[in-house]
Amino acid sequence: MQTLKRAVAVVAAASLAVLAVLVLDSAPAQAVRPPGIPSTSTAYTELAALTVAAESHGDSYDRDLFPHWSSVGGGCTARQYVLARDGVDVETGSDCQPDSGSWQSDFDNTWTTTVSNATIDHVVALSEAWASGAWAWTTAERQAFANDVNSPQLWIATTSANSSKSDYDPAEWMPVNTTGLRCDYVKAWIHVKYLYDLSVDSAEANAMESHLDTYC
Repeated sequence: MQTLKRAVAVVAAASLAVLAVLVLDSAPAQAVRPPGIPSTSTAYTELAALTVAAESHGDSYDRDLFPHWSSVGGGCTARQYVLARDGVDVETGSDCQPDSGSWQSDFDNTWTTTVSNATIDHVVALSEAWASGAWAWTTAERQAFANDVNSPQLWIATTSANSSKSDYDPAEWMPVNTTGLRCDYVKAWIHVKYLYDLSVDSAEANAMESHLDTYC
């Protein structure tokens, strides 16, 4: 009888171990954030170097002035590239379009396995860039900005998070996810503005300095 009890205990323990592995394997992995987010010290330095100026030319903005989701090589558009880069267990077809995978919208800490709900957000919105200096760029420069997969400009976001963010700057909107994201978010915003020599308005500059102090 004692031997039987021991055998049952061993089998039960083994079953629990297998169950634990299955639970861990099925849990979503940590989200992958876009590349190029600077250190906090670098973000402070870049923020201080930005030109503070009022936005302008907003009335002449048109999204078509920024050719977006262009090819970035390998038969992939910028959108497809980011979905594959920052997703988990992504499988793509011959056309580079993801057929399956998991994607986290860091802004609201939400996971989705429906690729159509994994939109790609320009952290510095195209209209924001236009009013901050991109109105003076060439079409080729605006296209490069709209499809930049090498900086922290393109983030995966659910449709609801993308809609909530809209074209607001950090003085007007911040992600609801406060678990280590807001620091990276504001550093990414500063870095993109710095890379592209885009101006910031005074409220935006003050908010970003406050956010760095608070969240970093």
